[in-house]
Amino acid sequence: MGNCCSDDGGGRSAVGGTSASQHDHNDAVESFLKSRGYRGLFVQIELSLSASNLRDRDVFSKSDPMAVVYKKSKDGTLEELGRTEVVLNSLNPKWFTKLIINYQFEVVQTLVFRVYDVDTPFQNVDVKMLKLDEQQFLGEATCSLSEIVSKSDRSLTLGLVQREESIKSTRSQNLGELTVYAEELSSSKTAVEIKFACSDLEYKDLFSRSDPFLVVSKIVEGGICIPICKTEVIKNDLKPKWKSVFLNIQQVGSKDNPLTIECFNFNSNGKHDLIGKIQKSLADLEKLYSSEQGENFFLPTAVGNNHHNKVLKSQLFVEYFAETVQHTFLDYLAGGCELNFMVAIDFTASNGNPRLPDSLHYIDPSGRPNAYQRAILEVGEVLQFYDSDKRYPAWGFGARPIDGPVSHCFNLNGSSNYCEVEGIQGIMMAYTSALFNVSLAGPTLFGPVISSAAQIASQSLVNGRQKYYVLLIITDGVITDLQETKDALVKASDLPLSIFILGVGGADFKEMEVLDADKGERLESSNGRVASRDIVQFVPFRDVQG
Repeated sequence: MGNCCSDDGGGRSAVGGTSASQHDHNDAVESFLKSRGYRGLFVQIELSLSASNLRDRDVFSKSDPMAVVYKKSKDGTLEELGRTEVVLNSLNPKWFTKLIINYQFEVVQTLVFRVYDVDTPFQNVDVKMLKLDEQQFLGEATCSLSEIVSKSDRSLTLGLVQREESIKSTRSQNLGELTVYAEELSSSKTAVEIKFACSDLEYKDLFSRSDPFLVVSKIVEGGICIPICKTEVIKNDLKPKWKSVFLNIQQVGSKDNPLTIECFNFNSNGKHDLIGKIQKSLADLEKLYSSEQGENFFLPTAVGNNHHNKVLKSQLFVEYFAETVQHTFLDYLAGGCELNFMVAIDFTASNGNPRLPDSLHYIDPSGRPNAYQRAILEVGEVLQFYDSDKRYPAWGFGARPIDGPVSHCFNLNGSSNYCEVEGIQGIMMAYTSALFNVSLAGPTLFGPVISSAAQIASQSLVNGRQKYYVLLIITDGVITDLQETKDALVKASDLPLSIFILGVGGADFKEMEVLDADKGERLESSNGRVASRDIVQFVPFRDVQG
C-alpha cells in the first residue's frame, strides 16, 4: 500500500508512514509440518532494495523510481511478489518497503527486479493500482535468491539492463545499479510503539521554519544503514511531535542493537537536508522515555582529514514507548479461544435479476449452487469446526425489503429482533428466502455491516469471552463508501475481528485491494488514526475456486 505523490503536499505524504512488509508466510502450513517432525524446510528472508545512478527520464526534475519484484518460474512466467513505494526526485533511491519471502535451500528461486519512473499524472495513485505499461521503464536485473544469501554480507549489487539484454547481454547499456540486501528473520511476537518529538531544531529554509521528519535505520554488518521506518513530515515546526511509529523486534534484531535516528528537513526536489542524527538502541530509547529527558543531536563534520561530531542544541524526546505481544492464531486456539463465523451478502442490483440465468443470484432449479452459495459453503464449512454453538449472524446489504427503504444491513432471516441462523444450511435457507422478499437496489456500502460485526465483537470483550470473529463479506462490485469503510475498519482493528472479502463475478476488483493491507501501509481513518493491525483479506473468488 505504498503511496506516491507529485506535489509538495503529496510529497510530504509519500515521505510519511511506517515501514511496510509483504508476507507470503503460512503459519498453518508451518504448524502442520512441525507437528509431523519436519523442521527447517524454509527460512524467512527480508529483502531491502536500493539503487544508484538511475537514468533521469524527467525533464524538469529527477526520476521518481519504484521497484517491482517478481518470481520467475521454470517456464519463464513471472509472478509479481510486491512493489516498493515511489521515491520522489531521486536517482539514488533507498526504498523503505520490504519484501519477505521464504528461502528454500533445495530450490533455485529466480528473482527479477524491474525499476520504473512513475510519471506525474499517476503519482496520487496507490502503487498496487499502477499500470506498469503506462510508466517509464528504467532497467531490469535478475538473480537467484541463493546468490544473495550466500554473500558474506548478504548483499548483491546488480547492473540494470534493458529487458531483452537481461536474457542475452553482450554489450549492455549502463542503466545504473540495483543493490539487494537479504536478512534472515528471527521469530518475534513483540512490537514497539514509539512517539518522537524534538525541540530547538535549526532553521534550514530561507523564508520559513524547517519541515522536519525522522528516519529510523538499523545498522548491519559493515556499518550499512538499512531504513526501517519513518515519520510523517510536519510543516514549519521547530518543535515537532510526530504520530506513532511501529517496530517489530524482529526488524531490529534485539532491543540492544544500535539504531540511527536521522532528522531531515523535507525538500520537494528530493534533496532533504540533514538536521542532525542520533545513535540509540530501543533499550536506550525506553530509558529516554522513562527519564523524560532529551538527547542532543549531532552532525558529522570534517575539517581537513579529521572527522568529528558536532553536538547540536536540538534534542530528541521519546514521548511514548510501549511494548505489546502479538500472538498468532495458534496461540489463541491453544488458549481456549473459539472462532465465530458471520456472513454479509451483497444484494445490490449490479448482481442482475435473480430470476434470470445470467444473474449471480440465480437459483438454478437443477440445484447447482450459484457463486454466492459456493462461497458460503466453501468458507463456512472450514470455519464451522471452530464454532461450538453453530449459530451464525447473517446479514444482507444493498436491498429494499418489502415496503421499506433501502437497507445497508438487514437480518438475512427476516427477523427484526435477532440476526443469527442455525448452521451453514441455515445461512443457505435464509439467503434463498431473502431473494424472494427483497428488491435488489444499491449502492454498495460496507460500513454498516462492518459496524454491526464490530458491535458483536466488542460485546464479547465486555463479557470477557475468549471469542474471535470472522466476517465473510461476499460482493460483486466496488464499494462506494471507501472512507467510511476505512473508518469502520480502523475502529474495529482493536477488536477480536477479521474480515474476509470475497469478490464474485467478473468485475475488476483492483480498488478493493486498498482495504487489504497485506502489501503496504496500515489503513488510516479520516481523523488520522492508524489501524492497530491489518484485519482485512480480499480475494476474488475466481482466483480460489477449482
